[in-house]
Amino acid sequence: MQGFGYRIIPVRPAVEEVLGEQAYSRLEDIDESFELVNIFLSADRLGSIIDSCIKLDVKAIWIQEGIVNEAEALRAQQAGITVIMDRCIYKDYCAMVNPEA
Repeated sequence: MQGFGYRIIPVRPAVEEVLGEQAYSRLEDIDESFELVNIFLSADRLGSIIDSCIKLDVKAIWIQEGIVNEAEALRAQQAGITVIMDRCIYKDYCAMVNPEA
């Protein structure tokens, strides 16, 4: 998504940098605003991320293709968060900008 002009703020505790951007240990550690949390964790690990998103009043989360947790998605939706689940943000973006491909 960086190649399309989107800024990625990585949250990955094990490293200091990803894709040329400073990495953070937790969403709560990010000191600037962000619009979307794109989740690449297994379905059984979504609970703590949803907790953070609710606490931070995140507007939208994207749970990547192959990851499904209906209970956590519903909990996020009930907190007013837009949820997209089991979809690839890259594939959807490419289909949107080039529907003929």
